[in-house]
Amino acid sequence: MKRALILAPFADDQLARLRESLSVTHESWLQTQRLYDPEELGARLSEDDVGFLVVEADFVFDETFEAAPGLELVGICRNALNHVDLDAATARGVLVVNAPGRNSVAVAEHTLGLMLALARHIPEADRFVRDGAWTDPVGGYAGFQGSELAGKTAGIVGLGTIGRLVAQRLGAMGMQLIAHDPYVAQEDGASAGAELVELDDLLARADFILVHAPATESTMGLIGPDALGRMKPTARLINPSAPGVVDEEALADALETGRIAGAALDVFEGHPLRENSRLRSLENVLLTPHIGGATSETIDRQSRMIADDILLVLRGEQPIHLVNPEAWTARAERPSAQATD
Repeated sequence: MKRALILAPFADDQLARLRESLSVTHESWLQTQRLYDPEELGARLSEDDVGFLVVEADFVFDETFEAAPGLELVGICRNALNHVDLDAATARGVLVVNAPGRNSVAVAEHTLGLMLALARHIPEADRFVRDGAWTDPVGGYAGFQGSELAGKTAGIVGLGTIGRLVAQRLGAMGMQLIAHDPYVAQEDGASAGAELVELDDLLARADFILVHAPATESTMGLIGPDALGRMKPTARLINPSAPGVVDEEALADALETGRIAGAALDVFEGHPLRENSRLRSLENVLLTPHIGGATSETIDRQSRMIADDILLVLRGEQPIHLVNPEAWTARAERPSAQATD
């Protein structure tokens, strides 16, 4: 029986499915609190004769593949592919599959939570009660007057899968939707319920700016001093997507001076947020520790996607979420590429 090593959080029912066809060792990095050095990981794979590897936080680089010639497949419990050297995998005929959309619903819902927390001052109100400051029956009502989302304008920067899920939810809450995404056609924006506009127009009109853009060369620093200067003084910025898209120093300046009303961040240039960050001391910013995708449903979803693909490969069938199809061709040409009975 072939062997699998799973270093990612994985659902019990999917482990059971895999164990019907594989010898599976499950060591979630969240429980072990251990991330492997790529070379060390290769030695482990070679020693244990592992053919199937599943990771979420560990990196699988060229030295890993070189040390583990028996490796057949790497599953990444992410949409992003930067945890695996794809060129090295493809050169050795190792299949790589991922889990696109595994946390899309979770991040979309977290976005709404951050918006509501900012608009209704929920964290401050909670502390007000817990700290014993609520001594006047009407004190909280007077001190924490917020604003409703209905009727406000949400500007979504990046209308991919998560951006569309956010648009769907905010539209149902009665918000006006505008979006900026240079890769989306006007009719596709309309199908998501959003008017596609230029970034400067979005910044000037939106009451809430929601950043759902990926981290690329073109998006790094996209929301910097100039962009922040174009926002309404009453605007609030939410970034649950990717570090670096929002310039943290420029944001701290805007929040300190009251240039914008508030912000909420789930991702940061440091991971965790560096101790000397000015954002830590500001009252008009809400900070969460990169938990946008942290739901049990995310784990269920990624587990099923990866397990499905592994079982397809064991049956000699091409996996659904294969990201290097050239490796499938190479595998088919290898004499050892036979379906498992």
